[in-house]
Amino acid sequence: MTTRTDRWPALLVLCAGSLMIILDGSIVTVALPAIQRDLGFTATGLAWVVNAYLVAFGGLLLLAGRLGDLLGRRAVFLAGVALFTLASLLCVAAAGPATLVAARFLQGAGGAFTMAVSLGMIVRLYPEPAERARAIAVFSFTGAAGASLGTVAGGLLTDLAGWRSIFLINVPVGLLIVLAALRRIPADRGLGLRAGLDVPGAVLATAGLMAAVLAVVGTGEHGWTSARTIGAGAAGAALLVAFALRQRVAAVPLLPPRVLRTPDLVAANTVQFLAVAAFFAFQFLLALDLQLVLGLDAAATGWAFLPTPLVIAAVSLGLAGRLVARHGARRVLVTGLALAVVGFLLLARLPADGAYLTDVLPAMLVFGAAGGLVLPAVTTAAMAGAGDAETGLASGLANTTQQIGGAFGLAALATLAAGRTAGLRARGWDETAALAAGYRTAFAVAAGLVVAALLVAATTLRRTPARGRGVAEPARAGVSG
Repeated sequence: MTTRTDRWPALLVLCAGSLMIILDGSIVTVALPAIQRDLGFTATGLAWVVNAYLVAFGGLLLLAGRLGDLLGRRAVFLAGVALFTLASLLCVAAAGPATLVAARFLQGAGGAFTMAVSLGMIVRLYPEPAERARAIAVFSFTGAAGASLGTVAGGLLTDLAGWRSIFLINVPVGLLIVLAALRRIPADRGLGLRAGLDVPGAVLATAGLMAAVLAVVGTGEHGWTSARTIGAGAAGAALLVAFALRQRVAAVPLLPPRVLRTPDLVAANTVQFLAVAAFFAFQFLLALDLQLVLGLDAAATGWAFLPTPLVIAAVSLGLAGRLVARHGARRVLVTGLALAVVGFLLLARLPADGAYLTDVLPAMLVFGAAGGLVLPAVTTAAMAGAGDAETGLASGLANTTQQIGGAFGLAALATLAAGRTAGLRARGWDETAALAAGYRTAFAVAAGLVVAALLVAATTLRRTPARGRGVAEPARAGVSG
């Protein structure tokens, strides 16, 4: 039996694993120009330093989550961290584009196995609703703040020690996480492979998700209407339809249909898809806006984002867990989403000659508060319906929704901004003014996505006062029946 004093060291190890994975994603984006110069990537090929990671990560999350239920979540977590660490070493040693892209694919696979089971372990470590809410708030902070911190760290490491250092730093950190996990995270046995792994379903789901992610991340290079995008999207849709049909007849389905009949789980994942689609675009498009419109350099842009993770830390670590425990996930989620709408509307009026302190910083602070509330609340809601035997699956599903939503939102809103800019440029607008208008349009549409998420949260999530029953009671949630 895990004691109360044993739980927090285990949670810190899980948070460290999550932070390493999430930091790596944003660190790489800052180092891309240096990687291109050193390894001779073409402009088209350079995108695959990011895309290879996303395809593996998004495609394997669901399978990794189910393997955690069958083989034991700690074992899958350890395998994921070990693979990610080894792949990081391969990235350091990469001598050309092909080897780096292959190593990044392996990193994505390791990241998927690490992240897919982390929430499931937290649910098992913290069965009490109030303590679980606080633990999820701490874990969510690492995800919400990690991306912004990675932008700062990536710029500093690349400037001081070269691009290989952004991967090299993962090696000692990963080894320490493995050692700490062996000591601090309690072992669990899992159901065993004899309980059933739907191999055909796993193949269909993994291939379908990879094809879907491939279609979305390729739109920046090929466009939404290209044969490659349509072909990958159609293949992904066909494979996922085949997966859904397979789940209806499989003896032990990878994703039991009853899981998708759990109202709170479906609603929470829908909210997460819409909100993350907007939040990913916030960081990417605002970084471009700060550099291309307001004229900040890369390092200054990284520092400009720092207020957001600081506010996220204050809210998620200091308030969110207690608020969810006291008022339930739905109220906290709706409040956070309302703040996010305000943040996007502030950015939707950002002028081409705007100033950081008066036009950008207020939105940064609002987004920090929104992220500090939304991510812990939506994660709590997404995991509340998971039975003990399916927490890994629910964790993998939540992470899959987040990755697919983020990839789709980023691609769609970036395309929208580029199209608006191109249209205004063709009408004779100044380049800076056209860029600013394109970003404003994307931010306004992002506000609409968050409004949709807010409506789903307000109308479909159950009202769950956490102290009595609502933050999470797997036995009552109906998933594991």
